[in-house]
Amino acid sequence: MSNQRQHPRTPMKCRIRISHPDIGDVYGQTRDLSDGGVFVENPDLAALAAGTIVEGQVQDMPIEAPILKMIIQRRIAGEGAGLAFVDDEEDL
Repeated sequence: MSNQRQHPRTPMKCRIRISHPDIGDVYGQTRDLSDGGVFVENPDLAALAAGTIVEGQVQDMPIEAPILKMIIQRRIAGEGAGLAFVDDEEDL
């Protein structure tokens, strides 16, 4: 199977809050990051369906990080979810 990723991934660990009405606020740790998205480790995220829009905010920064809209691309039971950044409504 060939790698079909548009953006190379970089290992990156930071604490992130993901918010959605169905699960509330959950905190996880990023596994890797690319220009297109991020994988967040938190088993609760696997409960959300692919295509679900969530909000995410990196935590523990010296200034408050922006809140970004993301869409769930893939889920791994017991691990977390791969999320793509949503630039605007056209990306939905």
